[in-house]
Amino acid sequence: MDIAATRERFGELLAATPADRTGVRSRRYDIPREDGSALTVEVYRPEAAEAAEGSGGSSPGGALPAVLHFHGGGYAIGRALPGQDKTAIDLCRELPAVTIAVEYRLAPEHRCPAGVEDCYRALEWTAQRAAELGIDPQRIAVTGKSAGGGLSAAVAQMSRDRGGPALAYQSMCVPDLDDRIADEPVPAPAEHAPSPWVNSLRTIRRSWQHYLPEGSAAGAYAAAARAEDLTGLPPAYVVVCDLDPLRDGGLAYARRLMDAGVQVTVRNVPGAWHGFELHAPRTRLAREMAAHWTGHLRAALYPAAAS
Repeated sequence: MDIAATRERFGELLAATPADRTGVRSRRYDIPREDGSALTVEVYRPEAAEAAEGSGGSSPGGALPAVLHFHGGGYAIGRALPGQDKTAIDLCRELPAVTIAVEYRLAPEHRCPAGVEDCYRALEWTAQRAAELGIDPQRIAVTGKSAGGGLSAAVAQMSRDRGGPALAYQSMCVPDLDDRIADEPVPAPAEHAPSPWVNSLRTIRRSWQHYLPEGSAAGAYAAAARAEDLTGLPPAYVVVCDLDPLRDGGLAYARRLMDAGVQVTVRNVPGAWHGFELHAPRTRLAREMAAHWTGHLRAALYPAAAS
């Protein structure tokens, strides 16, 4: 409930484990908003691409695909330290791709739609500056975990509805898509299997209370699962964890995408709870989940190689 203290503790944890930036460079940009404030994004690029451009050549295979990464953290925390977004760095290096970490405004100081509008603004900015950034505008994807997965789904809908940049892929990891989960009662640990499920549900409920304006009804751009029409959206990837209260909502959204004619890949991680890979990143289960998610994102952005 104490957002300031939670953010402080989270920042201390991040500072204690610096990211490995081997092979990756980054630059921060400020994107102006209509009210005169600025949205900060950090663009990560493989050093090999930087070296090729500096020598007058081009990056291997020409322009690189781009991935906009929307961090998790319940729409209220989760922002990486400057130059330290581990997910963006890993994707940049492993895909390879230009990855854009978006420092969207956080709740409760900035309730919906501030965060999702920032994410969409970053998508428009990326597409408009594709040539300058060395990006192939036909290969832009969005991705994120938890709240970031919900933002990815909402941005895909927003871009379709507004005639915005075409997305090649939307990749959602344990996505937080439906505010109606905040209405579900929190059972006592004895009434439900393991405590991580109960703890996650408590946190998710609080997150939605922070994110949504009081007394307002959630629309599709706040909670992507509320969208009535899912046709015309880009191919999707959805991974859920078996012991996660967000599991059923993620699976239901994936099924609705399928029913709308959208190509969808779905994976369930058995025996895992929400955020387990943060606590046990070296376990076989965490490494398999990361490899599956990254592999499908790579295949979507490099279709010729995949085939």
